[in-house]
Amino acid sequence: MEIIRPLSVMLRRALLILLVLGLFVSTGFLLSGTGRGQTKMKPESTVKPTVKITTQPISDSGNSSSPFFEAAGKNVLFRNELSWTFGGKEQRGWSLYDLLIGTTLDTQSGFDSGDFAATLSAWQRRRGLSNSGVLDEDSLMAMIAEWQGDRLKDRTPAQPDQLLIAPATDFYDPARLEELRQVERNTYAAYKQMIAAAIADPSLKLVHTDKAELAPTENFFKIISAFRSRDYQEELRRRSPNAGSAGLAVNSPHFTGRALDLYVGGDPVDTKDSNRAIQVNTPAYKWLVRNAGRFGFRPYFYEPWHWEYVK
Repeated sequence: MEIIRPLSVMLRRALLILLVLGLFVSTGFLLSGTGRGQTKMKPESTVKPTVKITTQPISDSGNSSSPFFEAAGKNVLFRNELSWTFGGKEQRGWSLYDLLIGTTLDTQSGFDSGDFAATLSAWQRRRGLSNSGVLDEDSLMAMIAEWQGDRLKDRTPAQPDQLLIAPATDFYDPARLEELRQVERNTYAAYKQMIAAAIADPSLKLVHTDKAELAPTENFFKIISAFRSRDYQEELRRRSPNAGSAGLAVNSPHFTGRALDLYVGGDPVDTKDSNRAIQVNTPAYKWLVRNAGRFGFRPYFYEPWHWEYVK
């Protein structure tokens, strides 16, 4: 009996060890199968994912290795310091024409960027100019020639039956005499269509009536001057003999009744650089540069207020 007892104890211990080992193995198997233990490896897929890569245009204005880095630097200088002449008058810089230049080049890139210089270079090449990417005097004169070429070419004075008397409410000065409120008929119709579009643009916040007319308290886009007869122009010359050709042209497009001076801010028709700097930055002027062409109007670059109907 004393020999059998130790054997039974040993058997019980052996059975206990086997039971523990079995539990360990089964638990490990369950853990691996449920993901709560060691990570189960997945077979590699034979299908590769497709990734859409979108590249954004990169401005090289700050990259000294860019071929247009130096041109961008010169444009920064010339924008305010370029010396040139127009109408016998010394001019400095081209900052007053930033918007017209950008529209001509069809670019919104800053004048201080390599992207602007690259776009200008392509424009210069198409026009047989040195494609340096620098807006120097030659390139500026070529742009001005293009702008001037878009203006009214036929300046035959309007006949009485081609004119109508526009309402005083369309004018910046509602007390303007009837004879000075005359406008060529097609020009006036196009003007009214353009004003309706401007009123409909919420960004301009124009004060208007229920009939989509500019309110009496609204000055922007009102007509300052339209048809002017030769006699009237000569009278202005006698009153202001030193006004110069820019202000009182001998062969004025106003003779046709198809030129409109519109209020775009500042002093209505003052050509001082300080005044024009105010005008070219108003929402009204910016809107006209971008939209007036749709209605047949082209600008006189030197006078932000002056627009001509060319259709």
